[in-house]
Amino acid sequence: MTALANVTQIESIRVQAPTTKLRLTRRGRVVFGGLATILVSVALGLAATLGATGAIASNSQNAQEFPYVLALPGDSLWSIATELDPAADPREVVNDIVRLNQMSDSEIQAGEAFAVPLRYADVNRVFPATELEG
Repeated sequence: MTALANVTQIESIRVQAPTTKLRLTRRGRVVFGGLATILVSVALGLAATLGATGAIASNSQNAQEFPYVLALPGDSLWSIATELDPAADPREVVNDIVRLNQMSDSEIQAGEAFAVPLRYADVNRVFPATELEG
């Protein structure tokens, strides 16, 4: 019976684990937040580095040549733009021509040849760059 009594005594005694609360001070929260920020930054940096494709350099030159238009007396970029694409907004076409030729303004001189975007290569007044050199 003593063994039985010991078992009942053991069952009746409940061992309670000490309950402790995890408390973070203000400084602990700042340190924990800083570590989390650094961890996320390193993970994003690694993902960007490993996931990015590298640029590939080559010695081949771009053989694409732009078509050209020769300015006639009395021409302006506006009149040439409306002749190149009557359906488009002339401001956009003029802007494309100015950017393509790296012009400081939109003034042109008679006899001046300037490049136009490739989409206008089939217009009557446009000629290829090979004719410009010859």
